[in-house]
Amino acid sequence: MISLKGRDFLTLKDFSQQEISFLLKLSEDLKRKKYMGVKGDLLDNKNVVLLFEKTSTRTRAAFEVVCFDEGANVTFLGANDSQFGKKESVEDTAKVLSRFYDGIEFRGFSHQTVEDLAKYSSVPVWNGLTDKYHPTQILADLLTIRECTSKPLNESKLVYVGDGRNNMANSMMIGTMKMGMEFAILSPKELFPDENLVNDCQEIAKENGGKLTITDDFSILKSADAIYTDVWFSMGEEDRQKERIALLKDYQVNMDLIKKCENDNVIFLHCLPAFHDTNTKIGKQVYQDHNISEMEVTDEVFNSKHSKVFDQAENRMHTIKAVMVATIGR
Repeated sequence: MISLKGRDFLTLKDFSQQEISFLLKLSEDLKRKKYMGVKGDLLDNKNVVLLFEKTSTRTRAAFEVVCFDEGANVTFLGANDSQFGKKESVEDTAKVLSRFYDGIEFRGFSHQTVEDLAKYSSVPVWNGLTDKYHPTQILADLLTIRECTSKPLNESKLVYVGDGRNNMANSMMIGTMKMGMEFAILSPKELFPDENLVNDCQEIAKENGGKLTITDDFSILKSADAIYTDVWFSMGEEDRQKERIALLKDYQVNMDLIKKCENDNVIFLHCLPAFHDTNTKIGKQVYQDHNISEMEVTDEVFNSKHSKVFDQAENRMHTIKAVMVATIGR
């Protein structure tokens, strides 16, 4: 019997393959219930606070809709809505909020902050994104791969293309190795992931039957079941646009890259937002400054039959619901 009651959700390092499988199965059950139009009450009378240093679309919307669906009350505290980090320490904030709420979600910059919140909180803390990890996103990714390919996870091959040392690549390494998958990071050597984390994930792979490759050799794409990419520069890295574009322009996910997989059913994933056109403020600015209209993925791939990015985005809601129900629900 698996019980995650009272557990924090900071990184998938803290969870076994069996516990992650349990969360994915619960996500499927809760998704089915929502599609049937069944009003939930698994978070009835619970109070949840969302503590955001970084802006968001999917993370905030998912956590709020989960609360609405399952009967919880929710408070959103943005960067300018509280004394957090300004007049009040992380420790004091955690102690105060855990007197008011049954669960605390944090989305921000330093992973140490969410670790400290969990240390001093008496209620579960959920990581909605930090500089190191994005575990709720990975659950959604795993669920999407399970739904959209014809293979079980432990027979699937996923290749992440682009910036190999960001929070998505880190979290993907952990999640895929926990689930015994074949996973590769295809990246320029300058952006290879942290060696210590790679070593940790190789050990996780040995325990679960996974296979991890870090390479700049495009032949790794052959027989991939899923291709994943992320933005070339994250929040707070806008001043490094020129450097990142120079490093990553050859790693754009376009149809030529898709064809290298030699798999007509390969799926394309992206955690979003994606710079696949110039219909955004940043997209226009990059085009004006660097004469590039598409960055990490072309519009052709983004809107192709391969793309499952909106299924993936929806699954943020179902998997976050599973985490919340499993840790504070009834």
